[in-house]
Amino acid sequence: MNRRRFLKTALAVPVLPAVSSCAPAAAAKRAAARTVRRVRPGDPGWPSAASWEGLSRQVGGRLIRVQSPLDACRESPAREASREVLRNLNNPFYLAEQPALTQTLGWVDAWACEPSAYAVAAVNAADVVAAVNFARDNNLRLVVKGGGHSYQGTSCAPDSLLIWTRAMNDVVPHDAFVPRGCAGKVPPQPAVSVGAGAIWMQAYDAVTTKAGRYVQGGGCTTVGVAGLIQSGGFGSFSKNYGLAAAGLLEAEVVTADGAVRTANAVNHPDLFWGLKGGGGGSLGVVTRVTLRTRPLPEYFGAVFGTINAGSDAAFRQLTARVIGFYRERLFNPNWGEQIVFGRGNTLRIAMVFQGLDRQRATDTWRPLTEWIAGSPRDFTFDVPLTVLEAPARHFWNAEVLRKNAPAAIVSDERPGAAAGNFVWAGDRDQAGQVLYGYRSAWLPASLLEPDHQPRLVDALVAAAGRWPVSLHFNKGLAGAPAEEAAAARDTAINPAALDAFALAISGAGGPPAVAGVVGREPDVAAARREAREVGGAMDALLELVPAAGSYVSESDFFERGWRQSFWGSNYPRLAAVKEKYDPAGLFFVHHGVGSEQWSPDGFTRVRRT
Repeated sequence: MNRRRFLKTALAVPVLPAVSSCAPAAAAKRAAARTVRRVRPGDPGWPSAASWEGLSRQVGGRLIRVQSPLDACRESPAREASREVLRNLNNPFYLAEQPALTQTLGWVDAWACEPSAYAVAAVNAADVVAAVNFARDNNLRLVVKGGGHSYQGTSCAPDSLLIWTRAMNDVVPHDAFVPRGCAGKVPPQPAVSVGAGAIWMQAYDAVTTKAGRYVQGGGCTTVGVAGLIQSGGFGSFSKNYGLAAAGLLEAEVVTADGAVRTANAVNHPDLFWGLKGGGGGSLGVVTRVTLRTRPLPEYFGAVFGTINAGSDAAFRQLTARVIGFYRERLFNPNWGEQIVFGRGNTLRIAMVFQGLDRQRATDTWRPLTEWIAGSPRDFTFDVPLTVLEAPARHFWNAEVLRKNAPAAIVSDERPGAAAGNFVWAGDRDQAGQVLYGYRSAWLPASLLEPDHQPRLVDALVAAAGRWPVSLHFNKGLAGAPAEEAAAARDTAINPAALDAFALAISGAGGPPAVAGVVGREPDVAAARREAREVGGAMDALLELVPAAGSYVSESDFFERGWRQSFWGSNYPRLAAVKEKYDPAGLFFVHHGVGSEQWSPDGFTRVRRT
């Protein structure tokens, strides 16, 4: 499904450079020695108009001088065109079509969405090569954006050249895929090749709705496929199917020397490993990924409800019962997603299941519902516990969902929008959000042991008294099948994720806001206040596991020990991959591999190691 309003593909496709060695080109090594400060518009070294025109010719006219639609809102907020922009800021499909915008519009006191100077709207790897070479040769700050879902602001930077891969969204299933150079070493298997700009909705439509198989990916339909793979990648059903990155069979990637490399278990295995969880935007520009696909279960389903406890003592009792119930009944590959421990002594259930039918799922929860029903003075269901199931093949079928579960989704209602455009209703508020605070932590499975559960319960109750904390059980591979845990161990993600039963997350944010537009500015005072509450909640929880580690894609912008937190013992190996393929540090993202050698804006090298 191609996105609307993209520039059409040029008729002539430049020939891609051949690659015979994994050693970086001599030009990249020379650049490593001379790069001290990248240039900005107005600097003497900024490319001339003729140079930009030359790049435009190389990429078939797909060079864009980027202008943010928010500028018009600041200058003339009363105009209908400006009001239309503001109305669309919570539509993820609109945001995806704007080279100047990202799915999260900023983080108060951290970053704001600011447009690049120019963007290459790439349609193939040759366009990416041209942009990489131009940025390297002209000492430019380079940014890569596909899905644009980064909470850390890594998909945007002012005064930069943007490689915008959104139009590279082909999805091609394979019945018997063998990675390049792996014949006789890796058996053929069902797989799917996905362009760097595709989002998971497109992948699920091709693999599940149309082909009746499953690919492990993200839960949010509008997240970019390539970005999620590079971060490690958890989805709703990861407790059974493992880490999305562990399903990577092959990646096409443009490295800093402008070479197009095919990385897999045989070719460039070090780079291949680094792309599996080493973080997007640090090691190269991924242009295509090929992922294994799996047989589809008969049903996918969901369980949701909200429980209110009548007192603080009752809430602690409820928390203890739910933690014990999770260990007894839900700590297995059938169950995923989350339970939220909230202020006001509330507990919200939003779980999913696979491999069960509705009756078996209902029976699983009966001990908890009967326990709650036995104490009506202490506990009430503000939202009754509801169990739903659907044929797995229809789980991402927009037409079926609109007919049978319209409240579960939010469609793109703009005139001419693609019929398949939808997001889950629970994800709608993420589009255009401005973050105030956000932190995450891996919780080891040892905390579920009976002797340790009281301490976990105390910490959750204390945290929830400050700000809601959600336990994402699918984002932790303890309890997953042994083969999936083993596959995840061969990725760059922090090994703490393999021993975690859940990822704890606490966050706060506000609706789309635009600095400089009267009545639409971010509420800075509220943001700072709520950020403190998020910090207090997570600090209470982290007293249990002070060095818990965090998930790179869902983490604190201000994470202090980010190298250890995001990658643990894997960071030195990642740094070696970075040094080999990008010695000059062309690829920079906030708290990405090698970013410690640069200033926070990525423009000035501060040290060389």
